[in-house]
Amino acid sequence: MLPEDAPRTPEAGQPRTAPRICPLCEATCGLTLTIEGTRVTGARGDRDDVFSRGFICPKGASFGELDADPDRLRVPLVRRDGELREASWQEAFALIAARIRPLAEEHGPQSVGVVLGNPNVHTMAGALYPQLLLGALGTRNLFTASTLDQMPKHVSSGLLFGDAFAIPVPDLDRTDHLLLLGANPLDSNGSLCTAPDFPGKLKALRGRGGTLTVVDPRRTRTARLADRHIPIRPGTDALLLAALAHVLFEERLTDLGPLAGQVEGLDELRDAIRDFTPEAVAPACDMEAGEIRTVARELAAAPTAAVYGRVGSCTVEHGTLASWLVDVLNILTGNLDRPGGALFPLSATDRPSRIPAPGKGFSLGRWTSRVGGHPEAKGELPLAALAEEIETPGEGRIRAVIALAANPVLSAPDGDRLDRALTGLDFMVSVDPYLNETSRHADVVLPPPPPAQSAHFDFAFNGFAVRNQVRYTRAAVPLEDGRLDESEILARLVLAVSGLDGASPSAVDERAIGRTLARAVADPHSPVHGRDPEELSALLTGASGPERQLDLKLRLGPYGDGFAADAGGGTEAGGDTESTGVPRLSLRRLLEHPHGIDLGPLRPRLPEPLKTRSGRIELLPAPLAADLPRLRAALAERPAALVLVGRRHLRSNNSWMHNLPALNGGSNRCTLQIHPDDAARLGLKDGGAVRITADGGALEAPVEITDTVRTGVVSLPHGWGHDRPGTRTSVASARPGVNVNQLLDGSRLDPLSGTAVLNGFPVELSPATSLL
Repeated sequence: MLPEDAPRTPEAGQPRTAPRICPLCEATCGLTLTIEGTRVTGARGDRDDVFSRGFICPKGASFGELDADPDRLRVPLVRRDGELREASWQEAFALIAARIRPLAEEHGPQSVGVVLGNPNVHTMAGALYPQLLLGALGTRNLFTASTLDQMPKHVSSGLLFGDAFAIPVPDLDRTDHLLLLGANPLDSNGSLCTAPDFPGKLKALRGRGGTLTVVDPRRTRTARLADRHIPIRPGTDALLLAALAHVLFEERLTDLGPLAGQVEGLDELRDAIRDFTPEAVAPACDMEAGEIRTVARELAAAPTAAVYGRVGSCTVEHGTLASWLVDVLNILTGNLDRPGGALFPLSATDRPSRIPAPGKGFSLGRWTSRVGGHPEAKGELPLAALAEEIETPGEGRIRAVIALAANPVLSAPDGDRLDRALTGLDFMVSVDPYLNETSRHADVVLPPPPPAQSAHFDFAFNGFAVRNQVRYTRAAVPLEDGRLDESEILARLVLAVSGLDGASPSAVDERAIGRTLARAVADPHSPVHGRDPEELSALLTGASGPERQLDLKLRLGPYGDGFAADAGGGTEAGGDTESTGVPRLSLRRLLEHPHGIDLGPLRPRLPEPLKTRSGRIELLPAPLAADLPRLRAALAERPAALVLVGRRHLRSNNSWMHNLPALNGGSNRCTLQIHPDDAARLGLKDGGAVRITADGGALEAPVEITDTVRTGVVSLPHGWGHDRPGTRTSVASARPGVNVNQLLDGSRLDPLSGTAVLNGFPVELSPATSLL
């Protein structure tokens, strides 16, 4: 019998519907697709979805258009005689096998670099196979989009809590006070805080009498909703947060509550931030000292409160310190791990609850990059350093690149340099549905199928969700003839670089399952301790290797059936999890609930998530303490006359969606926003052209004069610049915009995390006579 959500052949001429989790941003909303034959003809919010309850944004509504984009590649491309031409899957993987492994054997595993783009965390395959690929290659040269976005939060969480993925999220549905920095969730739908209908949750906060404070140099749609908008000078978030913490200490407003016995370093922290008084910080932030004190007092006085910072506070010179101080404030006010504050989610595929005990902790700089000496963070090197690692001769030079859903020519600093560097590679593979600014350099392009033909489970985003829940949707339409599922593509890629091209892709899944079970049965705290791994593997269900992996992760997870006999081992499931009424999870259980299973609100979990060496929250880790003098020096720095910040658009996600007519228009425009006073001073006219100059070069863009951006700040969106030859994105190329990251040369990095400074960097403007 087919599962309820499995694709079915419709009656002739009759449309049908199918559930699908939207993969187009971090909100992970449930969709109801309308399908005629094998074509998606409509998408609306799934009112029965346990998490999103029918919410949808323009990106989700355009699902059908994205799915049917005629510019999507349908078959592999292989470079012959200098040109990319269509080829069979067998030819493509045979060429990879013939080139990558011999190259790595001759020059060493570090001669291969792997680049992971943001879309990887939006697919099942992107969650299951990259680590297997890295293991097969044996390379440490890993570069991801995290160092263009969220790495500061991973580093600060690793240092505070011992786990780079232990990231607390604001309890939006129950908080009384939200202090939000560098985020515009009404346009971005949230980040590192998975929350369908983020706008509705903020309006509900206001509706129940709560307070919303937004710190942002732009009067965004989110800022317009706030009780208080603080138009801070960009890049000074860490200074403001340090001053808020200073006030809490100075006015004896700290109250750790139940956290008191789980925190060390409180006195040392008080001494370390002694110089960051509101009076000292106010000029740098362009705020009044009295307003800083008021914000601190309101935060401390609120019945419950949460501080939340995102891209605008991460991609700046002190991004890791700002990310750390966000949680410091949550701790000092007793709001960490507290309903209505900031809590640690517990996803269905997380590791099961463990007995709290000291862990291995988190280390930075276990190795460094070959050329620039950049320290690794979370096993990754700065994406801004990729070009120099390819260009610079010598032992260990990157000679081959495997890019999975990555377009760093647009997303990383100095795309022109990387563009040139990629032409010097011996070999390159891209897994990408488009021939874009980066994949056009590849020797082999492997295109995954459209999202309607793919199953979906959010391994990553469920770990940042504001409510614990679990949802899985199978492919809404069958895989077209001649296409491979993305999981099979990546599994075959692993085999090709391992010298096993031609072996069954299922061998990759079974090896992953075998390793996981071997660890589980050896763990005395595991529900399957001491059992036979082969017996357990035989109990797994699923129509594919990825589904078997999912079944395993669900069963071993914190809500799983643990392969218990009374749970049926894949037959009819038995009882419920203790006192919750939630079915004990397995893939079969989840398939019985096509709109998901609600696992309840976030709950306090400390000290369970802590993996520090002390077994406690380490409030002032040595790397952060060592970076504070750099922040202290910023108090005396003279601010630049004009700095640039990026901005998000509701109708796009980085560079992904500019090729869809429905999303490439309206407010989704690549313009330089500037305040009227600055425009008048510089002789700029609305709709005219402006020349923007910075470290990495110069660009010309249209001027948009608006008082939604403060004086001394201009804004140009991220993800544009679709004007390079050799791409096949006809809609995006017709309205290319300019690549804001070309203004950067890659030298501006947050030293702790290696994250590129994409916001708050100085620029110079002058009128331009024409647009480039």
